[in-house]
Amino acid sequence: MELNGAGTVVTGAAGGIGDALARRFHAAGARVVVSDLNSEGIASLAAELNAVRPNSVHALTVDISSEEGNRELVAVARHFLESDDGPGISLYFANAGVGGGTFLESTSEEQWELAMAVNLHAHRWAMKYLISDWLARGRGYFCSTASAAGLLSQIGSGPYSVTKHAAVAFAEWVSISYGDRGIKVSCLCPQGVNTNMLRQSDDSGFAGATNVVRAAGVVLEPTEVADVVAEAIAQERFLILPHPEVSEYEQRKAADRERWLAGMRKLQARVLGGH
Repeated sequence: MELNGAGTVVTGAAGGIGDALARRFHAAGARVVVSDLNSEGIASLAAELNAVRPNSVHALTVDISSEEGNRELVAVARHFLESDDGPGISLYFANAGVGGGTFLESTSEEQWELAMAVNLHAHRWAMKYLISDWLARGRGYFCSTASAAGLLSQIGSGPYSVTKHAAVAFAEWVSISYGDRGIKVSCLCPQGVNTNMLRQSDDSGFAGATNVVRAAGVVLEPTEVADVVAEAIAQERFLILPHPEVSEYEQRKAADRERWLAGMRKLQARVLGGH
């Protein structure tokens, strides 16, 4: 995949990993559509990047927790990226995500539904509106931000752990189903990244889970993650692990799941005080 001249879309781009991805793709020569509910954040990002290269970035405030929001995003992005004989949408990065929620007895139905909508269904809805055009062209690249929690598990948050597992599974399924028809797929699964989600979780009843993330390894900056992503896309590599140790953890889990589960329960008791 060559980013120079590519038409790209990044969701959740008002900060954190999404902002860093948009900047990295743009620096490589891509035209970029950025979306978020934070209209001020993406408008500022677009203005900054368009000052460097005019008409190279378009900002769209849209709610991707609904099917209609995803349909609108794909339609607007396709129109912008096809203008001036552009390539259309070459790369779609479903990056937006939500945390929150804890145990079954204390997590509302609304929290479960929002996590399902943003962390999973938004990926599915986006692909629903991308796939016909990509198959007709014989090419397209779908990337998603899941989490190391999608390969392992997240202590403290049922909604986050379950939906991130599902996001990994969906990416795998798309690769299996369409990989021989020109559709490339990558799935980003980082551990700790210095984002608002990690920082805000400390004040939302999710602090035990973020303490585990911090203890598991180095907390990377979003720009560091974006550099790893750009390299992986150039290589068209499915699994993107900015924290290489996640691969080792996943192998331990597969080799002896009973031992791994017991170890996770011990870790949970240590950081959450007995759960």
